[in-house]
Amino acid sequence: MDRKILLLGAATLVLVLLQMIDTVTAKDPRDCEVCISVLDRFLETMPEDERTDQKKLEKKFEKFCKGLKGKDHKICVNLGAVENSPTRILDKMTQPLSWHMPTTKVCQKLKKADAQICDMRYDKQIDLANTNLKKLRVSELKKILSNWGEDNACKGCAEKADFIKEIEKLMPKYDPAAHKKRSEKAEL
Repeated sequence: MDRKILLLGAATLVLVLLQMIDTVTAKDPRDCEVCISVLDRFLETMPEDERTDQKKLEKKFEKFCKGLKGKDHKICVNLGAVENSPTRILDKMTQPLSWHMPTTKVCQKLKKADAQICDMRYDKQIDLANTNLKKLRVSELKKILSNWGEDNACKGCAEKADFIKEIEKLMPKYDPAAHKKRSEKAEL
């Protein structure tokens, strides 16, 4: 009898410790961020009465994916919503969505089928209003121009200062709020 109580106590202790470890190992807040973002935006386009029909969800998601680019499009490729997709696990996404499962849970389930789905993260956005451009790398400066669609704006640039001048010249057009803040700081 004492041995059973001792085993039961040990088992309970192990369960409590495992639960504490799970709580302590906090998940990365950016985990599955691209997947969650894409699915949330997709669900916003879906009428409530069509969300329970798995086949309609699949067809609408395939149409939704046609307008996506970058990492958003990559999620569609991984799920099989694009013609040239190497795999097709779209049903593993649409079925739980048809049950109104939260997108975070859907993405976690998809992670089991394809780990790449939750490994994708959006690039961190640079706060141009508060960032000293001189401290950024040239690659980061090029990325700013690229995000603005100005890949060719600085073709002849050889120096870091050239990239900074080009960004400062284009900032009023692409990020007027940051330009205004920087101008106010410069006046002080």
